[in-house]
Amino acid sequence: MSGGSDTPALELTVNLALKAYGVGVFPMAEQSSSDVVYWVDPRTRGIIPLDDFHVPKRLRRTLRQRPFAIRTDTAFDRVIDDCAESTTQKGREDTWINPAIRRLFRELFDLGHAHTVECWDGDRLVGGLYGLALGGAFFGESMFSRATDASKIALAHLVARLDYGGFVLLDAQFPNPHLTQFGAREITRANFRRLLDKALDRPAQWPKAFPPAAFERFLDSVKDA
Repeated sequence: MSGGSDTPALELTVNLALKAYGVGVFPMAEQSSSDVVYWVDPRTRGIIPLDDFHVPKRLRRTLRQRPFAIRTDTAFDRVIDDCAESTTQKGREDTWINPAIRRLFRELFDLGHAHTVECWDGDRLVGGLYGLALGGAFFGESMFSRATDASKIALAHLVARLDYGGFVLLDAQFPNPHLTQFGAREITRANFRRLLDKALDRPAQWPKAFPPAAFERFLDSVKDA
């Protein structure tokens, strides 16, 4: 699954999960119906450098037009459900988000550790992502899109919020062409752990409020892809 080591998980609890993420290990299931969750520790890791984030020119124009309303942490269950459904549309026969992982992340969300970025078109949720915040690190878990550019817009707003909140590391798990256009790159397990150790010592806070002017300043500061 990972090109690294996969170990069957013990009972999947919030405390165990936070400890695992803190050393660079994350849970995945083979399929949605599986009762088994594996701890995944890839030999190489995808990250999106927050200080070297790129935005394609066309997407920059779209972002300035504000086609969607951006909300955070208002529809967690819908986001994770849509991420699970979207996963099966990208070449996988089934999603790695099984009931145990859903329960875990709902608990993490209730405790303020997990967060969403959501794109809304009126009353329609058309795109978004979710992940876990720990210290100055954010672990991106999954994203989905039901409208043109919705997941890309959600990612740009995520990075802007992480920068605003003082985060220094964005974990992307496994890089793919969708993410490399934004500056994602692959690093070794050892390098990732070094970055993670530094990030965990950084004070950071998920921004509950995010002024529109802060996003405009963010757009002005990032590079073209």
